[in-house]
Amino acid sequence: MGRDVPALVFTREDRRRYRDKMHTCLDVLAQMLRESGFESERPQVGLEIELNLVDGEGRPAMRNTEVLQAIADPAWSSELGRFNLEINVPPRELTTGGPGAWEQAIRDALNHAEERAAAVGAHLIMIGILPTLWETDVGEAALSGDPRYKLLNEQIFAARGEDLRIKVDGVERLSMYADAITPEAACTSTQFHLQVAPKEFADYWNAAQAIAGVQTALAANSPFLFGKELWRETRIPLFEQATDTRPQEIKAQGVRPRVWFGERWITSVFDLFEENVRYFPALLPLCDDEDPQEALDTGGVPQLGELTLHNGTIYRWNRPVYAVTDSGPHLRIENRVLPAGPTVADIIANGAFYYGLTRALVDEDRPVWTRMSFSVAEENLHTAARDGIDARLYWPGVGEVPVTELVLRRLLPLAHRGLELAGLDATWREPMLGIIEQRCVTARNGALWQAETVHHLEKTATSDRREALRRMTTTYKDYMHLNAPAHTWPVD
Repeated sequence: MGRDVPALVFTREDRRRYRDKMHTCLDVLAQMLRESGFESERPQVGLEIELNLVDGEGRPAMRNTEVLQAIADPAWSSELGRFNLEINVPPRELTTGGPGAWEQAIRDALNHAEERAAAVGAHLIMIGILPTLWETDVGEAALSGDPRYKLLNEQIFAARGEDLRIKVDGVERLSMYADAITPEAACTSTQFHLQVAPKEFADYWNAAQAIAGVQTALAANSPFLFGKELWRETRIPLFEQATDTRPQEIKAQGVRPRVWFGERWITSVFDLFEENVRYFPALLPLCDDEDPQEALDTGGVPQLGELTLHNGTIYRWNRPVYAVTDSGPHLRIENRVLPAGPTVADIIANGAFYYGLTRALVDEDRPVWTRMSFSVAEENLHTAARDGIDARLYWPGVGEVPVTELVLRRLLPLAHRGLELAGLDATWREPMLGIIEQRCVTARNGALWQAETVHHLEKTATSDRREALRRMTTTYKDYMHLNAPAHTWPVD
């Protein structure tokens, strides 16, 4: 939800008008889809990375306002917590300049931001959940200063009517209540964007849903939360719980959660926007002045402001995006399952695997989503989040197998083929997908390194858990800057 919103109180009339406008937006979107008025000749990819701020000792630094002022770059923005930032990397065609150019551009931007942040006493770290966060760090006072976050917090709790319950049973157990949505700020992600033509959207979205578990297992990087070792990608259950507007009685009635995998394969992007309007009441019923039908009828490009704002408050792991740029309206998929980090090299490898594999799966004669139930794809995601690179996942034709075996034998060759179809030759593909291959061969990723390092420090350095997490975090930050993939990091 990137729009600035005013701090205000919503009336019943606001909600009625907003619902009416959303239905109008849906009708206009349906007309646009029929008339094929979308930019798709030069599809682009994009990337957003959410980061944490720490002080010199690796502890959270509540200083995003000062750091943003120091960076002074519109590509950077605030996130939910005062210890968060986000960079929106400019979109590009996948083959522009090669993957090395994209990686270097990202590293240059992060290095520049780190230099500016250090000048005001903070440092950037890309990690799914900051291990040095404690419950006392995520009260309402930790919300970023932008009024939209305070308003979102108020609306979620107004809908829920009680404190949030956060409960995760993993290696250890966490059970707590929160009186603000700020625990969500502990979740920092990498979000890959893929622009697609309307007629291809359903296939690409279905493919992305089918591989969400595989992505999560390979890239897990969030094993600790509030001092507890939980799931390998604890970010998944934390995010599902930290923005839940449903009290227990509403859950029991089968009402859908706002952090949602979905419930079926789709045939059109319209299915997703229609589900949004049908199932979810508005959190932020703010109406634009635009009449979308009039805008379309007079030859303009409607912004569909109500529909897109509502979409931004429904947190699908693969979210549909409608946007308007100078070249016209377009559709894209925002892939949201992956954690931030550990390095830019790892992020680029994750992106190559995602873009290549979805392309290859869409090209298959008998698509994987016609051979796998939707519920199994969702189960794969949660199994992967719990077990990380040690997960056993289901895949059609092979059954339930170790994810490393599935990737090495079946999916990595497909990712190579997909990138080749997209125009990337072997000299571009090998360095990126080679990182994925070695992650599987060594069965090591960021989550495993974090857990092993903390255990090592607890046993050999007479460190308690809090100090072990702090020392691991500072070492992680150092290795992150070296940009060697996480499977190569030593445990010491």
